[in-house]
Amino acid sequence: MFASAARRLATVAATGVRTYASEAGAKKGGSSLPLFLGLAGAGAGLYFAKERGMLDDILGAPPTGSPAAAAAFKPDYNAVRSAIEDLLDTNPDYDDGSYGPVLVRLAWHTSGTYDKNTNTGGSNGATMRFAPEANWGANAGLSVARDLLEPVKQKFPWISDLWTLAGAVAVEAMGGPHIPWRPGRSDYAPEQFVALPDGRLPDGDKNAKHIRDIFGRMGFNDQEVVALIGAHTLGRCHSDRSGFEGPWTNAPTTFSNLFFKELTENKWHKKKWNGPLQYEDKSGQLMMLNTDMYLLWDKKFKPYVQQYAKDEEAFFRDFAAAFGKLLELGVPFKEDAPAAASPTPKQ
Repeated sequence: MFASAARRLATVAATGVRTYASEAGAKKGGSSLPLFLGLAGAGAGLYFAKERGMLDDILGAPPTGSPAAAAAFKPDYNAVRSAIEDLLDTNPDYDDGSYGPVLVRLAWHTSGTYDKNTNTGGSNGATMRFAPEANWGANAGLSVARDLLEPVKQKFPWISDLWTLAGAVAVEAMGGPHIPWRPGRSDYAPEQFVALPDGRLPDGDKNAKHIRDIFGRMGFNDQEVVALIGAHTLGRCHSDRSGFEGPWTNAPTTFSNLFFKELTENKWHKKKWNGPLQYEDKSGQLMMLNTDMYLLWDKKFKPYVQQYAKDEEAFFRDFAAAFGKLLELGVPFKEDAPAAASPTPKQ
């Protein structure tokens, strides 16, 4: 997985030829936009497999679910990680040939609803299974990620951290940094769910104030904001989901600092079309959102953009820290919970 990502990026660097499968808008089936754009029912019954008596059968424990068996059980997160990795490149016709970007977006959107002022939202509870959150425009297309992960949930019904783990695994499998991650989330039953107000996720056609308002509500500073938006190095926008169209880079299934290189080195102009405001490069093949451009135009954001364009190692380090923080927002970890760590990547 890591080697294939490196080869894709090397091909782009050497030839300038795009290594993804589809032209902008040619594929349907869900946006890969990880941050700004748009999960009803991830098979809600699956989340209560333990109560249905399935857990002991799957894990090979006594069918009675004895206290001794429960005490002896140790969850195998490496097995879950392997199952996620095995799904990423299973459909060469999906978008640009990988489900990785849409899984990163799923993890981002389930976590990015957090409000530090009210301590509401975030990934705990897996609340994107329920309306109205499942139907927010910002979450359009995420049923692709939900359905993709459903067999993993069936195989490992004990895991209640699947969406965030999938995002961390996807980043790493596409050549990105190791993401600090730890379990500790729960899956709410329908009666536990309290609807959140729409509008907590970023909107790509807004300005720098909007960016700071959204990310500041979660507790991020300017450096962390720029690092997180660097996830736009992955995936593409879909006009039938967000209204926007096209990829940010020529290697949308490889995690790199190409987003910042394109942003700083290309000349960008407003796209002339009937869709929402967005920018395109001279070739018309790549795009930037209005919020992306404000990273370059804002005097406080710009130094970080320039730094990450020149120093991929710095971007990887800062993204890993900020994304790991994002995935933990609002999660009620126990006092004796281990420090953030992740299952071991495949070698």
